[in-house]
Amino acid sequence: MKLSVATIALLFATTEAFQVGPSGRASSRLNIVAGEEKASAKIEQIYASKPAEDPVFDELVKSSFPGAISNKELATRVVELLDEKGFTPDNTLLATSVCADELARVLEDEFVDIYGTNFNLGGLSGFPFAGNTGWGAMSAHVPDNGYCLTIHGPHVGITKDGVIGKVERSGIALVDNCCGSAIAASNYLKGITDGTGDINPRIQQFSDFQQGAVQELILPFGKRLERAEDRMRELPYALYDSQEVMVTDIVNTGKGGIKKGLAVLGGIQINTGPDTLDYFHPLRFDYFDEDGNLVENMLPYLR
Repeated sequence: MKLSVATIALLFATTEAFQVGPSGRASSRLNIVAGEEKASAKIEQIYASKPAEDPVFDELVKSSFPGAISNKELATRVVELLDEKGFTPDNTLLATSVCADELARVLEDEFVDIYGTNFNLGGLSGFPFAGNTGWGAMSAHVPDNGYCLTIHGPHVGITKDGVIGKVERSGIALVDNCCGSAIAASNYLKGITDGTGDINPRIQQFSDFQQGAVQELILPFGKRLERAEDRMRELPYALYDSQEVMVTDIVNTGKGGIKKGLAVLGGIQINTGPDTLDYFHPLRFDYFDEDGNLVENMLPYLR
């Protein structure tokens, strides 16, 4: 078989991209160099190109979501805590369960730039649809004698003038819904609770089974959302409480696969326009040891 010059070049480039680092761990990202560099050393570099903090907008976000901190502040605190426990870019696998929306990739990509790789557990609205099977596969991919950082939660948008459930998107004039999946599920639920909607008999169809599942999983929160002062603000917290049940079950079922340690960070992603920082409201930050024991609640360090 004859190989063209272009094919040979492509094969060589692919080999270079996946070459094994000094510790024997392959990296699929060209800008990640395997080694013992502390993750905290990357923070300033990663956020140097991000928008500067806007004090007025910062106050607006925190008045709507008390307890929220900027992604930069979140990453700084999380990474410093995990540095102390031995997490490094070389021995840590990041696992995320966040929404399919591209805005949910912002936080995910920032932590990928810190730790280098990611195993995706999530789907629409941030539910961990990969389930126990996905968790088991992810656990097997954690480096030997290494760690896993799992980040999960729904997301919500907020516009520059404080409208919750909407967000400005780059290159799009329309101020769009965020999270679209969550809002669609909320509207479905509202129709049921106020008696104006019909129950969808095709809710389990495979062509849209994730959205059908979101609608089913939010059903127990109908009265809570109906009574909320601001339905769009309450919606991500209701979704988080539903997701937390699933995440806890998945972690408890699969914690026998933990290697050196596991950190689970849960909360609400707060997406903003392209000219402002994103935020996160941390609601859980737990550390499990290699035997699967919950040994530390680290949430107070994020507040």
